Amino acid sequence: MKIVSSIIILILLVGCQMGKNKIGQKNNNYPFYVGTYTDKESEGIYKYILNKDGSLERIGLVAITENPAFLTISNDKKYLLAVNEIDNDGVGAVESYLIKDNSLELINRRSSGGAHPCFISINKMEFVLVANYTGGNVGLLKLDKEGVLSPLLDVEDHFETEIHEDQQIPHAHSAWFESSSNAVISVDKGIDELWFSQLDTELGKLILASPHTLKMEPGAGPRHLAFHPNGQWIYVLNELNSTITLVHKLDGDNYEKGVSVSTLPMDYNEWSICADIHISSDGKFLYASNRGHNSIAIFKVEPNTGSLNLVGHQSTQGDFPRNFALSPDEKYLLVANRHSNNIVSFKRDKSTGLLKMVDQIEVPTPACIVF
Repeated sequence: MKIVSSIIILILLVGCQMGKNKIGQKNNNYPFYVGTYTDKESEGIYKYILNKDGSLERIGLVAITENPAFLTISNDKKYLLAVNEIDNDGVGAVESYLIKDNSLELINRRSSGGAHPCFISINKMEFVLVANYTGGNVGLLKLDKEGVLSPLLDVEDHFETEIHEDQQIPHAHSAWFESSSNAVISVDKGIDELWFSQLDTELGKLILASPHTLKMEPGAGPRHLAFHPNGQWIYVLNELNSTITLVHKLDGDNYEKGVSVSTLPMDYNEWSICADIHISSDGKFLYASNRGHNSIAIFKVEPNTGSLNLVGHQSTQGDFPRNFALSPDEKYLLVANRHSNNIVSFKRDKSTGLLKMVDQIEVPTPACIVF
């Protein structure tokens, strides 16, 4: 009897240890998905692994689709959403996928509401915003509990006001939900404006606010933005003049433009444009990518005013860094270098904000990274 009891206890202990090992393996690495442009070698969406030590592993192609240039993941982590940055008779497309172990299963596909969709975001209620670049508008959809995308609920068309000589028409480049309210901010590179609206969740409509726009510098070309955790500061990344503009949120959902800082070294005079921007969850450090200078600009955030102080620049170890992402634990920063076909991982020092290269891996024309 004692022998049987001992065997049972041993089995339980081994099983428990195996369970711990499985949990440990799960927590030691992070899977991530890469959206690409498919005009060359790429065939669609790829899956990779970021290991605990910052090394990168390739899982492989998980979905064949055209120009999935931007991705996002649903709040419950069950579904991946991708835009198809195409112009099919004046419209692009949005796709929903069921996330499986090492594959993606297409659920459905909808119109994005305009040509060349280049950005997609989702809020806690599963409403979806899509920025259509050449369409010059923002589409609104909704994802249901089974991962099915609704038909278009609404389209916010941007119209021209003042146009800089280097620009011609509206080019919606990103669209964002404010986490603390139903406020929506759309960033239009073509007309140098932020557009403000309210999401009417009952009607499924975007209602323009008053005032509904905030002008950036002429020719700045605003592209993406990052929200400070305090909810009062917004950092707008301007693609064409390589700057970041601090925008203050005032009472009553009003906004005021503050100072702008360059993302480039003072002595740099060659061609360069910005692509992406992210802030650490503690609000202490801000990062922005420079295409041309091929660097990540690192800023420290002044805690009382929100102003940015340049810490330095980190080479991306590749050409044309488009999108980048912080790992879920924010110990690493991964950069997608589109023209050199590689993703590079950097170890992030949470006390200084500085980055140190750890590993790189080949990826065909990477455009977006999402964990």
